[in-house]
Amino acid sequence: MADRVQDGSGRAAMADSGDGDKIVRRKLSDQVLERMEDLILRGGIAPGDTLPSEHALMDRFGVGRPAIREAMQALHTRGLITISHGERSRVNALTPDAVLRQGDAVARMLLSAAPENLEELKQARALFELGMVRFGAARATPEDVAELRGLIERQRARLGEPAAFIEADIDFHVRLAGLSGNRILSAVSQAMLGWLFRFHSDLLIWSGHEDVTLAEHAGIVDAIEAADAERAAAAMEAHLARSNALYRHPK
Repeated sequence: MADRVQDGSGRAAMADSGDGDKIVRRKLSDQVLERMEDLILRGGIAPGDTLPSEHALMDRFGVGRPAIREAMQALHTRGLITISHGERSRVNALTPDAVLRQGDAVARMLLSAAPENLEELKQARALFELGMVRFGAARATPEDVAELRGLIERQRARLGEPAAFIEADIDFHVRLAGLSGNRILSAVSQAMLGWLFRFHSDLLIWSGHEDVTLAEHAGIVDAIEAADAERAAAAMEAHLARSNALYRHPK
């Protein structure tokens, strides 16, 4: 049954009472969040700037402290601000890396949930890295090659230090993605490897394959230096085919 309401001229009009026409009362904190997000994203508050105090925000939006604090916590969860105890909250720079890091906890839960999720990540990584290494072979400069060789030597210096060796391994692969000059691709590489290497760290200590890893990395760089995209891709494919066996789903 329709309801009678007043239209803009004051005359009675019929209103559909279906769910789509119902007025939903939104939480105050959601409205504050929306306005603060808009303020940050439109540049009203620049990265690195501090937010106004709670009292100033309460006066500005005409709401109480709980709504402000709930909105601030939501902004923090989304990575838009950093909340520090005893200090004013600060606006974060919006970067691809910062955005992808927000999904770390959920991604790790997903990978822990079922073995097939880990297998799909390994497959996604292989497709991604084969593309990246071809890209690198096509555009790497002598300076890029020197930097990659330096990363291999830095990783070699971490032999016997599993956690540091893994970090150096990630840095090498992220730098390969960085040869594209695309910040989003670099951020995807960083995120994907961070999720995957969680399953690798407890195996690296006894795997005995560290020297093999270093030799494979060197072979990839040799192919990149020669601008041989297909040889670089073949070297990467062999490297991943071997190392993928080390990534195992926790039992």
